[in-house]
Amino acid sequence: MRRSKLAFALSAVTIPTALAYFLYENNRLTVSDYIFESEKVPESFDGFRIAHISDLHNKSFGKNNKRLFELIAFESPDIIVISGDLVDSRHTDKEVALDFLRVASEIAPTFYTTGNHEDRFPEDEMAEFLRAAEKAGATVLTHDRVTLSIGNDKIYLCGIADKLRSCENLKSLMSGTGDAFTILISHRPQFGRLYGRCGADLTFSGHAHGGQMRLGCLSVISPDQGFFPKYTSGIHHFGKSATVISRGLGNSLIPVRINNPPELVLCKIKCKKAPLLRGAGSRQAD
Repeated sequence: MRRSKLAFALSAVTIPTALAYFLYENNRLTVSDYIFESEKVPESFDGFRIAHISDLHNKSFGKNNKRLFELIAFESPDIIVISGDLVDSRHTDKEVALDFLRVASEIAPTFYTTGNHEDRFPEDEMAEFLRAAEKAGATVLTHDRVTLSIGNDKIYLCGIADKLRSCENLKSLMSGTGDAFTILISHRPQFGRLYGRCGADLTFSGHAHGGQMRLGCLSVISPDQGFFPKYTSGIHHFGKSATVISRGLGNSLIPVRINNPPELVLCKIKCKKAPLLRGAGSRQAD
């Protein structure tokens, strides 16, 4: 009898505590800062600020994503890049995604590349959704390249849809960029070496959800990479190229994050003689 009472008392304490922790950890917005220094960055783009959003999965931080938008606006990015999975194929709400694009586009020019969850739409449904995304104010990059200019200086921004991420498509997308600094948005981070070989100087990816659960710096599990994956967050170098990986903002199949709060990535590019990507740490947003 005493053991039963003790077990009940422990359950009464630990279960609500665990639920409170999971709720807190899934909604604790953080910001991770990075600086990318390269001799290929034009002087006019020195200090150019890029906000990176990934794997929102229809999640909302506050009513109509108010907390997230306030955070993005506070960081004053020059552009916003979205590396896929704004929606979740298991509980899709396209209006949440489109509303996000509408407000984000009012903060800064927004460039959107689709992930594996969008690519599960039927072809006609996908085409309709992407037209709506453009109408909402975003520039959709599924196998496209745009030129960003400041004065006489320019850099290239490329985006590849997750289902089109073949070596051939990547090479054709980034052919003709020459010596110009080239940014790529592509959903899956484990192909960072390939992105660099195909011409990307700096790539923004997500997909891995930060390893979902983290034991210190060790990631537990991620899509495609399985248990104890390598490419889940932070920065990874591949020769002179590098990939910045977002831990993402929402969840999908696994609904819980542990020691892995949602993340807004802010990357500043700098004009330097030698390329170097370094992290400047993470900080609590609210």
